[in-house]
Amino acid sequence: MQAVYHPSQSSRRDFLRSAGAAVAIAGLGALPKVGVADCRFDPPLTHLSASKLAKLIADRQVSAVEVAEAYLKRIEEVNPKLNAIVQIDAERIRAEARQADKDLGRGVNRGPLHGVPFTMKDNMLTKGIITTNGCPELRSYVPTEDATVVNRLKAAGGILIGKTNVPEMCHHGITDNIVYGRTNNPFDVARAPDGSSGGEAAIIAAAGSPFGLGTDIGGSIRNPAHVCGIVGIKPTSRRVPETGMLGTFPPFVAHWNGIGPLARWVEDLELVLRVICGPDGRDPRAVPVALGKSSDVYSDRLKVAYFDDDGVSESTAATKHAV
Repeated sequence: MQAVYHPSQSSRRDFLRSAGAAVAIAGLGALPKVGVADCRFDPPLTHLSASKLAKLIADRQVSAVEVAEAYLKRIEEVNPKLNAIVQIDAERIRAEARQADKDLGRGVNRGPLHGVPFTMKDNMLTKGIITTNGCPELRSYVPTEDATVVNRLKAAGGILIGKTNVPEMCHHGITDNIVYGRTNNPFDVARAPDGSSGGEAAIIAAAGSPFGLGTDIGGSIRNPAHVCGIVGIKPTSRRVPETGMLGTFPPFVAHWNGIGPLARWVEDLELVLRVICGPDGRDPRAVPVALGKSSDVYSDRLKVAYFDDDGVSESTAATKHAV
């Protein structure tokens, strides 16, 4: 696929939205295509952005159950080739989707992600769901609470549909471990999806999840997003609180880490980041800044700095302009 950006014809955001949609559809390669013969939705629900899904559900044009079933079917089709999702509970997902529809029927909308499925990198705590961080010592570890970011996505109405694979302790660029094995790239299953958020990037690129969360200390969101043909963002460190994240990096580099969203649509990065960012009162290093909220109260406490050339790989002109 070749895409050409014409500044006079569309905005950069519109270009990325359309390019991302084309990649999502064209990039399924060796994996099964999503069919529409037995479905009233064209394009299929699994090819829509999370933002669009949320609106369709809120407007009662589609049910949360229909969306959940579409993704469960898609995961069943593609995950055997990818090995991206490592924990899934279909009955819980269906029950939560039914409840989401019942809530809407009573006039209760829980938030901007009401009824929308999402996935979660397997280094963040999920209550009642095994969390291993790719470590054999944790193969049976079941947390008793959710990480802050998981809580926030659920509070916004999201439905967790799966935990995704990571390299052991997230210390490698290849998503492989002795607990679950290797994850494959959806464009070419003989290749890797990079790491350490490789499971997230792979299942999202294969239309098995509309969006998910990863972590990034040296490219662990950005690299998998790049090689799987989707989009991702690493926020500034501690813009998103890390309470409930299994940290395994030494202190002198751990502060480089960041939790951020991955998706097929650029608009979803902004939607999800709005939900997960901001202090939680538990992470002492969390930065007191939240998207969409007045920061005047913090104006005397915060300083902002940036650079666009680290002396190794200079940013593109478009990136400099955006920053």
